[in-house]
Amino acid sequence: MFTLTAVYGLATVVTAFVGGWWSDRIGKRKPLVIWSGLIAAAALMTFAFVHTMPAAYLGAVVLGIGFGAYTAVDFALITQVLPGASDRAKDLGVINIANALPQVLAPVLAAAVLGVGLGYPGLYLLAAAVSILGSILVRRIRSVD
Repeated sequence: MFTLTAVYGLATVVTAFVGGWWSDRIGKRKPLVIWSGLIAAAALMTFAFVHTMPAAYLGAVVLGIGFGAYTAVDFALITQVLPGASDRAKDLGVINIANALPQVLAPVLAAAVLGVGLGYPGLYLLAAAVSILGSILVRRIRSVD
């Protein structure tokens, strides 16, 4: 588990740096956020369907790539869609709650998914579906490229 976490962490950090740099260079945010969600979904589907250690390492790298790019570029996207300078503190507080609340609710939802007998493959597929849905919803943002 330690080595998988280290591989995931390294991929996340490297990709966050590269993804942020690339996004600034090309001046686009939405495509990178959309693709990062789809990449993360691919990793989650790998975890759901392939149960070998090489697949786990591949999934960790791919998930790190997706999450790293998402982390770097999504925060930039969020700051670009904030409506006005006078309300930024309040808006960032709402965004913080929106980021933290799923982390609080996820264990409860995971327990429910596992409790109904879907197992970890079902949990990974649900997470992939949510990631894909998030990528689709980002397309609705009109004010940012």
